Amino acid sequence: MYAEERQQEILRRARGAGRVDVMALAEEFAVTTETIRRDLTALERAGVLRRVHGGAIPVERLGFEPALAARDEVMTAEKERIAKAALAELPEDGAVIIDAGTTTARLVQALPPDRELTVIVNSPPLATALAVRPGLNVIMLGGRVRGRTLATVDDWALRPLADLHVDVAFMAANGCSVAKGLTTPDPAEAAIKRAMIGAAQRSVLLADHTKFTNTYLARFATLPEIDLVISDTGLDEALAAEISAAGPEVVRA
Repeated sequence: MYAEERQQEILRRARGAGRVDVMALAEEFAVTTETIRRDLTALERAGVLRRVHGGAIPVERLGFEPALAARDEVMTAEKERIAKAALAELPEDGAVIIDAGTTTARLVQALPPDRELTVIVNSPPLATALAVRPGLNVIMLGGRVRGRTLATVDDWALRPLADLHVDVAFMAANGCSVAKGLTTPDPAEAAIKRAMIGAAQRSVLLADHTKFTNTYLARFATLPEIDLVISDTGLDEALAAEISAAGPEVVRA
């Protein structure tokens, strides 16, 4: 097992159990405790774990969300596959919403150069990346910019969404479950996401498998309100079936 694969498994276990123990991990993976400590240090630097005596806990347990740059460094291969699968949901022309997030940012990078679309975003970095693309009409939602996610929120972003209608909204989420639906830590950002889904004829969630073990403060959609969930092959088949039974089609890219 490569170090990155082991670290992703450590992160998955930490999120599932609430913490991980150095000694237990070393025994399970048949490596030294020094190797596990290096793994935990790498995951802490990525902003997804916090080291504690004898082990580590996921940052979600600490009541805050990792910064955008930290989240962008994990599950990179899975996010690339999810973005490529999402291309099949693009209309030939028309309008789409692309929510702020690290997986949706991969979709922005993968957009076909010859596609003519109106693209509505609530992320200054995504707007900048899209604005130089020929054939795209880019609309940037204004408002307050959240430093942790670089997403625009509050009334200036909400008002335009009330008068918009798009073909597809490509959504991001911090957490997703059958019982609690789609969640995010910040109520202001949840309000924008809810309005995006309301403005779309079809809503598609782009989320790697680690998002399906988390529930955060603010819910912005139930699963029946989502038409399609695109995740990766790390999403458990039984859980994928439960999600599908709740309403949306599920694709494991």
